[in-house]
Amino acid sequence: MSTSLPVTSDEIRETFLRFFEEHGSRRLASASLVPAQHDPSVMLTTAGMHPLKPYFLGADTPPSKRLTSCQKCFRTPDIDNVGVTARHLTCFEMLGNFSIGDYFKREAIAFAWELTVKGFGFDPEKVFVTVFGGDEALGLGVDQESIDFWLEVGVPRERIIELGREDNFWQAGPNGPCGPCTELYLDRGPEYGPATKPGEDESDRFMEFWNLVLMQYEQTTHDDGTSTLKPLPTNNIDTGMGLNRMAMLLQGKETIFETDQFVPLIALGEELSGKTYESGDEAVDRAMRILADHTRGMTFLISDGVVPSNEDRGYVLRRLMRRAVVQGRRIGIEGEFLGRYLDAVVDVMGAAYPELVERREEIRTWVTAEEQGFGRTLTAGLKLLEGLLEAGTVSGADAFLLHDTHGFPVELTVELAEEREIAWTGQDEFDRLMADQRDRSKAGSRRGDHGGASAGSIASLVAPTPTEFTGYAALEQHTTVAGILERDGKTYLKLAESPFYPEGGGQVSDGGTIVLEDGSEAATVVGLVRAGDDQAILVQPADGVGDGRLSADVAFRSGQAVVARVDRKARHATECNHTATHLLHAALRERLGDHVHQAGSAVRPDKLRFDFSHPGKLTPEDVRWVEDRVNERVLAADPVRAITTTLDEARAMGAQALFGEKYGDVVRMVEVGDGEFSRELCGGTHVRNTAEIGVFKITTETSSSANVRRVEAITGPVAVDFLRERDAVLDEISEAAKVPAGQVVERIAKLRDDAKGGAAKAAPVVDESALAAEAIEVGGDAVGGGAPVPVVVARVENVPPKELPAIADRVKGKLGAPGVVVLASPSEDKVALIVAVGPEVVERGVKAGDIVKAAAAVVGGGGGGKPTMAQAGGKDPAKTDDALRAAHDAIVAALGG
Repeated sequence: MSTSLPVTSDEIRETFLRFFEEHGSRRLASASLVPAQHDPSVMLTTAGMHPLKPYFLGADTPPSKRLTSCQKCFRTPDIDNVGVTARHLTCFEMLGNFSIGDYFKREAIAFAWELTVKGFGFDPEKVFVTVFGGDEALGLGVDQESIDFWLEVGVPRERIIELGREDNFWQAGPNGPCGPCTELYLDRGPEYGPATKPGEDESDRFMEFWNLVLMQYEQTTHDDGTSTLKPLPTNNIDTGMGLNRMAMLLQGKETIFETDQFVPLIALGEELSGKTYESGDEAVDRAMRILADHTRGMTFLISDGVVPSNEDRGYVLRRLMRRAVVQGRRIGIEGEFLGRYLDAVVDVMGAAYPELVERREEIRTWVTAEEQGFGRTLTAGLKLLEGLLEAGTVSGADAFLLHDTHGFPVELTVELAEEREIAWTGQDEFDRLMADQRDRSKAGSRRGDHGGASAGSIASLVAPTPTEFTGYAALEQHTTVAGILERDGKTYLKLAESPFYPEGGGQVSDGGTIVLEDGSEAATVVGLVRAGDDQAILVQPADGVGDGRLSADVAFRSGQAVVARVDRKARHATECNHTATHLLHAALRERLGDHVHQAGSAVRPDKLRFDFSHPGKLTPEDVRWVEDRVNERVLAADPVRAITTTLDEARAMGAQALFGEKYGDVVRMVEVGDGEFSRELCGGTHVRNTAEIGVFKITTETSSSANVRRVEAITGPVAVDFLRERDAVLDEISEAAKVPAGQVVERIAKLRDDAKGGAAKAAPVVDESALAAEAIEVGGDAVGGGAPVPVVVARVENVPPKELPAIADRVKGKLGAPGVVVLASPSEDKVALIVAVGPEVVERGVKAGDIVKAAAAVVGGGGGGKPTMAQAGGKDPAKTDDALRAAHDAIVAALGG
């Protein structure tokens, strides 16, 4: 340990990690903010232990029983608290030390005390600790062990505080690992609050800076609400120390935003706005804190592969960026400025997180595109607000729509309303809607199970010894049955060695058979369960009949000799598609830019699907170029080889890695040819030579979600069959048109022109009944006690704008009562909108022109018409769904709901 005490954030981080390294812990690099595929329980990494959950749950083997890390984390529920409090952040660093079946309470407490007093230089007389004080419902008394160990290191009994279950007992949920906590607090002095002790008041005098979770029980919650505890097979330690809070304490600052990581960001806000931080204007201070936090968050999220969208992580990112832009505008920052903050964040954090430096320009691409796009949306939001103000009322629902869709803080909405002398009475409704949104955010961050526990338990229950995977080299394996398990009406086998590839990295599981040594076909492989490097095989009788259990006459038993055979045809087709996926990825990056990263994939025998980050549709020229580039590599007959190397070496060689995937120190890297064109970290199976792929054909290019495109493609015999089918269709068209194949396009164009000059064009086939069946009925109190009004709000694809009125009229006629129809027809670069309102509904205050204007403002357009029918157009089809929601909300508001 260094004799000088740490002060800067970098020094604090290094002091902590080096201390635990010196005490036998393995230092781990921070995992991605995007959780690994094994952990669907969180949307973003929210704690230091999340990437380690498979180790704690026994689903994977840790590289060491003692670990330490500084994990970047992100917590969505804190977004609205940022800038209001002194300590809330969305993106932060969590220091932690972990023991997986190694040291426990005595050592963890001794380590914590030594590092606190000697490493960080805290006055031992000012450090208090809390321990679990027991809970009758859990059947647990005071954690006397922890008290004894704190006394052992020299903490006097009067500074050891017993707190209850809500403060000092940790559990991940109603079931699973749990245990008492012990926490360390710093007494900051009487100027921060009364002379009490931790847990007795809400002042900032006693600040918690380190939490030690002592995992020693497994909890089971029963149907009657009671819980039982039993000891875990091994005791574990999981601790968390917030780096930014520790910096605030060691640097003697009042808030986190005055610490060294934030000072440059606050200074940039002052430079760009011309305002002064902490000059007495709380609105300016709050805006600058939000800008500092949110631009940090956006930079880290994009560096880990998150792109702006209206779903999940992409929505969190988009919300951060939009809130930052609005706050910047509020304090007078003109033009585009997020790129300046990006550079400041990279300058401050790049040494600790080199991925920020490596991806700086890629991050800038997304930041610039989103800021420019939001500039148009912000203008549209102001137009919508202006319309509401002209009408003389702004409801809580209106304010929430402006906040949620357009990024307007409710304070700005209220301020502008008060300037027009419009009374604001919607705070309760707004607060309720915000609370609902926060509940959804929290639910989204706790979804799923706990990191593959079921997979790990199935594999370990079948047999504790991991299966050796031999499928890279062999498709047929003479082996033995290591175990058999009947569970939930299914049969699982464990083989000592297995050639079957378990689903992972986008590649589907192998199929095949397991044959008894005498040659009889005993079982068909219908699925595999992956648990880290282990697997269990789901089998059924070879004839495929029955309930899925193996029949009694199939005499599987542990130690029995069998032959495991992979379906060769399906495996080879899958390998062709997997290698082609790597080639496709490389070609897309070469054509479109380094911002392209894999956002999902599916590799099957019949086709491949590849999702990738990109802000716009590929042109036909792009698709053709990429297709040609891949086929060029196929024809080059490049060798494909897998290399086992270190993670650092693979990265130094430029290997592509999946965002959110968890890699060990030793990785498998697949390279094509000399690796200059394609080199990726991959555990899947591949062809030996690109010539085996035969031919590569892109079948579709579509949108998967906002800023994510999806390509589907085929290879080999499937692609040949596809091309033959296309040829057959072309031959039929040629024969029907009575012209050679090369003249078909000209012939069709002539027939189309002739049809236009003849009878009126037939109306498109649109199932208006189906649209009417999806009507949203707004009734009861929502319309002020009047009769319910049926409302249809729907997209209609590929319908020309001039044909929308006829469709809207027909849909309106099918509603069964006077109502409102709102239709939107998006195309490649614009969107057409129409609103049709029954005369009776017009009399109740719903005018088609008002509704269509509210929708058009969202998509960057305008329009108008009669009270019963109005049309509009917009330039931003990506916001079609937002426009429809705005129209529906405007209808509800007009009805008095």
